[in-house]
Amino acid sequence: MSDKTTDKKVKIFALASFLHDMGSDIVFSLWPIFVTQVLGANMAILGFIDGLGDAIVSISQAVSGYISDKIRKRKLFVWLGYLFGGAARIGYAIAPTWQWLIPFRVLDRSGKMRGSPRDAIISDLSKKENRGRNFGLLRTMDNLGAIVGILIAIFFLGMIGYKNLFLLAAIPSLIAVALIIIFVKENKPVESKIYKGIRFAHFNNDLKLYTILSAIFALGSFSYSFLLVFAKQSGLKIGFVPVMYLLFTVIASIFSLPFGRLSDRVGRKKVLLFSFLFWAMLCVLFIFLKDYLSIIAGFILYGLHKASIEPVQKAYVAELAPKEYLASTIGGFQMIVGLVTLPGSIIAGILWDRLGMTAPFYFSLILTLVALSMLYFIKQKV
Repeated sequence: MSDKTTDKKVKIFALASFLHDMGSDIVFSLWPIFVTQVLGANMAILGFIDGLGDAIVSISQAVSGYISDKIRKRKLFVWLGYLFGGAARIGYAIAPTWQWLIPFRVLDRSGKMRGSPRDAIISDLSKKENRGRNFGLLRTMDNLGAIVGILIAIFFLGMIGYKNLFLLAAIPSLIAVALIIIFVKENKPVESKIYKGIRFAHFNNDLKLYTILSAIFALGSFSYSFLLVFAKQSGLKIGFVPVMYLLFTVIASIFSLPFGRLSDRVGRKKVLLFSFLFWAMLCVLFIFLKDYLSIIAGFILYGLHKASIEPVQKAYVAELAPKEYLASTIGGFQMIVGLVTLPGSIIAGILWDRLGMTAPFYFSLILTLVALSMLYFIKQKV
């Protein structure tokens, strides 16, 4: 396959990702306020719904990764994933109570089945010299789409309300479905030996250690919803809550590609070190300070954390994985890490409700420092 064709495919995936995330972030920039204030859920319920969503993401990516490697097809899972996400937003728009959000949240997060097969395609289309760049481009377009979606939410919420906004959010994902179906041509699967799948025992020592430390970190790194509610309860006016979401998304968009490229030059491990440090600094800041400038600084740190961990983490796992089990390994990694986020988000919600809104940050800071120290022991240099 020529470099020109390869670049075209990467760009199509990036454009589809832009469109889907535009729709996603129309919803998610308003999500915690919608769930807690419009539909009346408390923080523990919000943590449960977010954590359940993350757990479904992990399971769907593991299953799709396994099946994708088994049948040697990837494209089907990508466009179906976008279709599920678009359909779920219609469900959010018609939900009368928070209980009704649960099945649609499951459908929405099941759409993340696209993740492992798509990441495997991007990895296969890449070389070591540009893999970080390509994953960084994907994250940049994700975040640019998010920026557009947030701006739409900010400017149109007062005009058309939550329900109509969520219906509008379904349209970009349907366009993304059409892009993948029409413009991405999948190569015929290569005949291979009987596929038996991969288990954690098959991971090499570095990948095992990285998976364990990532799970420890995930147990404490609760969803962005907590940060937005923290900002509001610290005195930020409700109209500025989506602006904070916009702020960290802009930062993530600006720095995802540079961090991806930096990891190509200096190694994935060093950039991951920065990502953990950014999150630890955010925790310290929100534990001790609650003024407007500190909140803004915290969301900047969160954007830098997202920009440095998301493209690099996928590239790192892809390079530690056995090549014949690439999608399965990525999916298995994300399943293990994602399943931990469910108890993590529930714990954060319970700590918040019972001990105060800084309690989850203390818990997260401790686990972040543990994960950070474990990163030192990974030996493989990629």
